Amino acid sequence: MRILGIDPGLAIVGWAVLDSERGQLRPVAFGAITTPAHTPVESRLLMIKQDLETVIDKYSPTEMAVEELFFNTNITTGITVAEARGVIICTAHAKGLKISEYTPLQVKQAVVGYGKAEKQQVIAMVTSILKLKKPPKPDDTADAVAIAICHSQCAGSAIGKYFNK
Repeated sequence: MRILGIDPGLAIVGWAVLDSERGQLRPVAFGAITTPAHTPVESRLLMIKQDLETVIDKYSPTEMAVEELFFNTNITTGITVAEARGVIICTAHAKGLKISEYTPLQVKQAVVGYGKAEKQQVIAMVTSILKLKKPPKPDDTADAVAIAICHSQCAGSAIGKYFNK
């Protein structure tokens, strides 16, 4: 299975493509889609859609794992991230990808073994699991890798079937 992991955002969308076969993971590519500040939101959303289509067309994933939103105190930021997430999900659906969603807690549990792990622990484990020479940058990209790893571990399991009906 070829998995596209996505860490949604408006300024930065982390993405990672991993191959998962018989419990073995192989990184294919990873990076970030960035949109410039002080650009109208609708233009930024279009950039995300177009760049994501390019990633999907280039790497041909069959499934997408995306992080569910976690709202903190800044509701305005949460709304724009939700808009970007909507564009991401719609784009993946239009491209025929199977879509699964995971909470930050699920991702940390799958990658680190502890649902309240710190960001640096997640980055260290992502680097170790995939035997990377250096951690993926920026952090949004490392998060996307973690989301793809989580999906590879959960997709075929009973828990994956429960959360991704």
